[in-house]
Amino acid sequence: MIVIVTGMPGSGKSRIVEEFEKRGFPSVSLGDIVREETVKRGLELTKENVAKVSIRLRQELGQNAVAKLAVGKVRVLLEKSPLVVIDGVRSLDEVGTFRGAFPEEKIIIVAVHTPPRLRFERLKARGRHDDPQTWEDFEERDWKELRFGIGGVIAMADHMLINDGSKEEYEKKVKTLVEKIIRGLNRGGA
Repeated sequence: MIVIVTGMPGSGKSRIVEEFEKRGFPSVSLGDIVREETVKRGLELTKENVAKVSIRLRQELGQNAVAKLAVGKVRVLLEKSPLVVIDGVRSLDEVGTFRGAFPEEKIIIVAVHTPPRLRFERLKARGRHDDPQTWEDFEERDWKELRFGIGGVIAMADHMLINDGSKEEYEKKVKTLVEKIIRGLNRGGA
């Protein structure tokens, strides 16, 4: 089984990934693949360089470029684990790449929605090198994500978590959903 986790930056995707990892299931981050590719190209890990490489990869290899680069990693992990989580899928082309590469696997899409103002505050607090520090940067990043096609992936989600309350409320939602998916794995569904 493959669980694709999607959502806008700062929505809470990583918390879902962490919950699966706590339970022994591995993950592949498409964002990490772009960051690795940025370094491979001899560029410093800056917000601008990562964004440029992300766009350049799609120009060179198609809209599903990052997914293509991830397929090998996912394949290796599926040999060792019955469930692999893929974090950061941003287009239906990427979903299609995974469906095509793994036709025998059940693929579940989990989307997280968090209101923009709340995401902005969380991203500012997170402090990762590529996180926006101004509302204008935040909006620009959101539009970039939407141009990649993330809205289509969110619309096609099998499960949607709304992350607009307390951390404790979201934790409960995440644990409940992860348990449901794992139960489905054990029964052949979800």
